[in-house]
Amino acid sequence: MAAAGLSVHPVILSGGVGSRLWPLSRETYPKQFLDVAASGRTLVQQTLERLEGMPDLAAPIVVCNQAHRFLVAEQLRDNPLGAAQILLEPVGRNTAPAVGVAALQAMRDAPDAILAVFPADHLVEAPAALRTALSEAVQAAEAGWLVTFGVVADRPETGYGYIEAGEPVSNQATARQVQRFVEKPDDAGAQAFLEAGGFYWNAGMFVMRASRYLEALQQHAPDILRGCEAAMAEAERDLDFIRLGEGGFAHCPSDSIDYAVMEPTDAAVMVPLEAGWSDLGSWSTLMSAGAADGQGNVLLGDVIAEDSHNSYVRAESRLVATVGLKDHVVVETADSVLVAPRDRVHEVKAVVQRLQADGRAEAVEHREVHRPWGSYEGLIRADRFQVKRIVVNPGCRLSLQMHHHRTEHWVVVKGTAQVTRGDEVFLLGEDESTYISLGTVHRLENPGMIPLELVEVQSGSYLGEDDITRIEDVYGR
Repeated sequence: MAAAGLSVHPVILSGGVGSRLWPLSRETYPKQFLDVAASGRTLVQQTLERLEGMPDLAAPIVVCNQAHRFLVAEQLRDNPLGAAQILLEPVGRNTAPAVGVAALQAMRDAPDAILAVFPADHLVEAPAALRTALSEAVQAAEAGWLVTFGVVADRPETGYGYIEAGEPVSNQATARQVQRFVEKPDDAGAQAFLEAGGFYWNAGMFVMRASRYLEALQQHAPDILRGCEAAMAEAERDLDFIRLGEGGFAHCPSDSIDYAVMEPTDAAVMVPLEAGWSDLGSWSTLMSAGAADGQGNVLLGDVIAEDSHNSYVRAESRLVATVGLKDHVVVETADSVLVAPRDRVHEVKAVVQRLQADGRAEAVEHREVHRPWGSYEGLIRADRFQVKRIVVNPGCRLSLQMHHHRTEHWVVVKGTAQVTRGDEVFLLGEDESTYISLGTVHRLENPGMIPLELVEVQSGSYLGEDDITRIEDVYGR
């Protein structure tokens, strides 16, 4: 609990792309926006919800890639901590600058603000234990310490960095000084840490006074502080978002909090955390967090596993059947399938890099693409035509636009569409259709109370998404 007059500002870092969980996680729809653990809530939603009940919490600050702004806004619309302030990064610059701009933003509202910094894509199975540790961390932060959490290690783990704990901090219940940070060890090193005791996994979560963090940046990484200050000075409000100044932020050195501040400072302390934490950084860690059956399998979706053992099988869009499978990961989506031995799933990053080098869309987006007004899904694509399923949320509208290279046929299958076509404005009900000719200015809207679904048939010499000339757009694109 914070002292009287102080407020705790949750800072959610949502800039990652989660390539290690491909094909489920994609560049335009990374893992923090997915229900990867099949809990019914996405990771970013869980990140805020697990803090509910903590006293003295201010509205959250979310730092994210500008390309994900509408995903963040939609998923946090009804979060229990109040309307989030969303800071948009024009380019990724790692965690030290992200927390820097969050600190500057928090101090505009509360000069004595305490930051509670959490990645948006981690799993915590025991939220009450996290809140208890967070209360201890807040007390240490009030005393001027820069606090991190050390997860109690229960196995030799080579996928995490470690923190070696030093002496207890006086007047604190569990906080201990940080002796050193240790890079990800090999198998022998991880086993030695576990046997020695006093070594904790580095969870990448932090608690500190905003002013104290900025002082630490000034001392240890002044170039980052200058870039953050310039980005905030140039920031502009755009709808419900705060766009950081591109010039200032782009000139920030890219560095993590650990390297920029926590390792060089003499003010770092650690609060132990035993809350069922995982960074869900690979399919192996995701399997460890899942509920296994009697054969050691974690099965999600429409899966039939015959004589299969110790495997993770996930079906997103169709039946997946395995026979005689052992120690493998199988992940199916509408457009891609990953099959890999469990001990080699870390190599999926090489697959993503190859897809990127080849210019393949599968590295960037799913077949279903989310937009601020709803989504569209590619069903069929061939030479000179393609078919899409379009869903428009109630009360939403697409931009007023035109195309230079394609025509479109729309058939409403559910709900009511309001169509602008040239000078005409008319309604279409279910089983009704219309035609948008080449070069015609048009718009699609959903005036109803249920999602509008329609089938769109495009035909023409070029069918790329960049063949859109926007004349008016409520989303500022």
